[in-house]
Amino acid sequence: MHAALPDRRPARRRLHPLVLAACLALGGMSAAQAQSLAELFEAARGYDATYLAARSQYDANLAQSAQARAGLLPEVGLGAGANWSRRDSNNNLLDGTSNSQNVTLSASQPLYRPANKLANYQAQLSIDIAQAQLTQAEQDLIIRTSQAYFDVLAAQDTLTFVRAQKTAVAEQLAAARRNFEVGTATVTDAREAQASFDLVVAQEIASENDLRVKRLALDQLVGRSGVTPRPLAAPVNLPPLQPAEPQAWLERAGENHPTVLQARRNLEIAQLETQRAEAGHKPTLDLVGQYQVSRAPSSIQGIPGNVRNNNASVGLQFNLPLFAGFAIQNRVKQTLALEEKARADLESARRGV
Repeated sequence: MHAALPDRRPARRRLHPLVLAACLALGGMSAAQAQSLAELFEAARGYDATYLAARSQYDANLAQSAQARAGLLPEVGLGAGANWSRRDSNNNLLDGTSNSQNVTLSASQPLYRPANKLANYQAQLSIDIAQAQLTQAEQDLIIRTSQAYFDVLAAQDTLTFVRAQKTAVAEQLAAARRNFEVGTATVTDAREAQASFDLVVAQEIASENDLRVKRLALDQLVGRSGVTPRPLAAPVNLPPLQPAEPQAWLERAGENHPTVLQARRNLEIAQLETQRAEAGHKPTLDLVGQYQVSRAPSSIQGIPGNVRNNNASVGLQFNLPLFAGFAIQNRVKQTLALEEKARADLESARRGV
């Protein structure tokens, strides 16, 4: 007499036609509400913290580069002061108090400052670096969004395959049970079929958990809940790659890749930094002007009260450094070494790309 095996098959229930129609309608609704890869990427651009940080850094870099232009523009300042004094003497003839006020408006315009001009060139190159960094962050976001998008689709396909496999294994298990009951199969065959069914059930649970994790990762990336990626249209017809030669893509990447562009601009900035260090030996020339209004007690005997003076001056200010303790020479050596480092970084970036 054969031992009875426990029935682990899921209970099969017959769906009511109205319930089946409702399920089909909900399925069509979810397919209609599915998001495309482009839509999810736009959502990720407005939510992903890493990309938003890169955008903020880009804006900060633009503002920083604009600061270098200030070295070529005029400077204007307004100053004011007030003084109070008391004087005591032995003969008491000059005793008394006095106060004075002054307002000064000063301005200067650089005429010849080679270091400031080179700093402005460096700032213009740094804009290209900021743009390349933002482009690289956007490309990274495209990769991460595409990876999460296709991970969900792949997990859905895996779960669909496992469930289809479960259906087939369940039918094999039912056949093994029937054969065991009529005596045409051994208990070993029935238990092997049961083990196969248990294995595919475990695979189904693992696939469901993996799909849940992939969905949560995509939701976290785009800042939405319950995201449903739109499946790919079948059959998939991809356009041919143009150009088809790998060498053409290598040359294009060697010139336009954000990493290479940053390294190239860093080398140019390092070369300009060497010129700035050498400019430490050069003179500077500024146009300066000042207008002062002062009010003070009269210092002329016989003229009592306060006297108001208006003074205006315009001139040129020349400065030539003669000796700075070898600071400029050592600064040049430092920038030359950093220039070689930037050149090596550029070659490394090209090889890496």
